[in-house]
This record gives sequence, structure tokens and C-alpha cells, in this order.
Amino acid sequence: MFRAGETVGAHITPTTDAQLQPNGVDLTAAAVYEQTEPGRIGTDGKTIGERREIEADDGVFHLEPGAYIVQYGETVAIPEEHIGFIYPRSSLMRNSCMLHTAVWDAGYEGKGEGLLEVHHEIEIEQGARIAQIVLAEADHDGTYDGDYQGEHIDTE
Repeated sequence: MFRAGETVGAHITPTTDAQLQPNGVDLTAAAVYEQTEPGRIGTDGKTIGERREIEADDGVFHLEPGAYIVQYGETVAIPEEHIGFIYPRSSLMRNSCMLHTAVWDAGYEGKGEGLLEVHHEIEIEQGARIAQIVLAEADHDGTYDGDYQGEHIDTE
């Protein structure tokens, strides 16, 4: 069962009334990066490739077609007995863009990231709502304690 937007909002900071939706909470674009060096995913660990931050011109990211990493502006704390899913807002898809993310496990806390695919040039204002997070009830064994725990929380 998915939780109501108000319930989801209790686990996300900061939020505004405009971000609260019936079944989730909108997340905003805080920063955009372009990967510049290869990463590696092996059986014994992983390495994230080097990135270059895309500068916002007067608060607007001007993005050409390509793949980007977008960092959300909100700190998300997935509560126990829940799992988080992030979906793109339809405005992205209507502008030839797509947003991909992984499962957000119970216990995760941080300002996560998503893969933004841009198929036609677009301008995205810093702080614009680009995604929606929903929470679903889920059984689990333990809680998240991986490499990304607390990501970007200290970058404020």
C-alpha cells in the first residue's frame, strides 16, 4: 500500500505545500552533474566516475541532449517498514526527458540522485520540481547501511 502525500512529507525536509501531492512529495533539482571519467562496478566494490558540476546560469540549468546526474534538494529519510520509489514528473517526459532512480531502502537517509536523460535541449530552473517520491509498505530484513547513507547531507 502506498502512503498519502502528507505521510510521505513527514519524512522529507524541507518541503513546501506545493510539493505535497495526493500520493507523494515532489523533489526539486538542486544540482546537475555530467560524468567526465569512467566508473567501475565490480564484484569487490564500486567506483563512481569523476563528475563536473553544471553551473546554473541565473538559476537555470541549460542542458543539451545527453545523460546527467541530478541531485535532489531535499533530505529524504525512508522509515522502517517502507520502501521509496521516485518517478519523474510528467512535465519532464512531455519535454523529451526521463529520470531513472534505484530502489530507496528502509533506513536510507540523504539527498539522493537520479539519472536524467535529456533527449531534446531543455532549461530546468534550480529548485524546480522534477520528481515525485512515494513510499510503500514493505517487509525487510534490516535497514540500509550502505555507502550512500547520509549522502550530500553535509553539502548545505
